Amino acid sequence: MNELYLELKDGAWPFTYTDHDRQIARAIVIDEEGLYCFVRAERDDDFGKCTLIETAGGGIEKGESEEQAVLRELREELGAQAEIVCKIGVVSDYYNLIHRHNINNYFLCRARSFGETSLTADEKRVFHLSTLRLSYEEALKEYDKRAATRLGSLICAREQPILKRAHEILCASESK
Repeated sequence: MNELYLELKDGAWPFTYTDHDRQIARAIVIDEEGLYCFVRAERDDDFGKCTLIETAGGGIEKGESEEQAVLRELREELGAQAEIVCKIGVVSDYYNLIHRHNINNYFLCRARSFGETSLTADEKRVFHLSTLRLSYEEALKEYDKRAATRLGSLICAREQPILKRAHEILCASESK
């Protein structure tokens, strides 16, 4: 199956300029029960007050591969020890409000076990991060529900196509 590539624009805030690119590693994670694992964030910042659903992931650190970064992020945000099944694709998107271009590298991963998360102080105190495990249908509905805010609509546009592709990949592998 070919990797997905999407290029999205930010229609929620006016474009003025972009001053940095951020390389990001993210994952659609499936657990042993067939549930998808996400991060839930409660924000009240420049982007507005909202509750979001998002894939686990974050910035790729200097000297780190995409694969190393995604596995580290899964340990930190979900407490998951996981294995990479495949790369799903790349979504290039923009956050005009903070002048940032994101290059999101998405992977499909299987969680093998869960332990403690190691969230940063900001992730706990500012974003109130927690984990969610949802069926495919529940996840689609949750993204749609959270798309009612400007930031939620950007995240939904970025992540729903990736979730759908991951689901297609899993269904195809199960039918073999």
